[in-house]
Amino acid sequence: MAESIKSRYQPSYPNKYQGDPNNIVCRSSWERVFCRWCDLNENIIAWGSEEIRIKYYDPVRKKVRTYFPDFIIKVKENTGQIKKYIIEIKPKKQTRPPKPQARATKSYINEVYTYATNEAKWKAAEEFCKDHMIEFKIITEDELGIK
Repeated sequence: MAESIKSRYQPSYPNKYQGDPNNIVCRSSWERVFCRWCDLNENIIAWGSEEIRIKYYDPVRKKVRTYFPDFIIKVKENTGQIKKYIIEIKPKKQTRPPKPQARATKSYINEVYTYATNEAKWKAAEEFCKDHMIEFKIITEDELGIK
């Protein structure tokens, strides 16, 4: 599981970063891995961290809230095409609905609420992306090459 230790990332190529390159906050070790990949990958033309705001309805708290996706990247694809992506970094376990349990433990209820909130965020992100010709991707430990 990704360590949720906050750290700051200092880019090697600050000109690629969209935002303040002296204030890149990584909320997990996995986000740090992704920051490094964006920074050092020559196909990444530009990138930012938590630079986009998307309104969504939170079904758990029953109110409209603001979602800040982890990253936005501008990529030169192998075809030469330039594409934008909004990226969310999440453990694979949080991208699937929790398996029903015999007992509704606090842990299980938390998993259900977390999934419901994430699902609402991701639906709002997909709508936002469709309207702005951006692609939404959820990246897990599998894509990051983390075991």
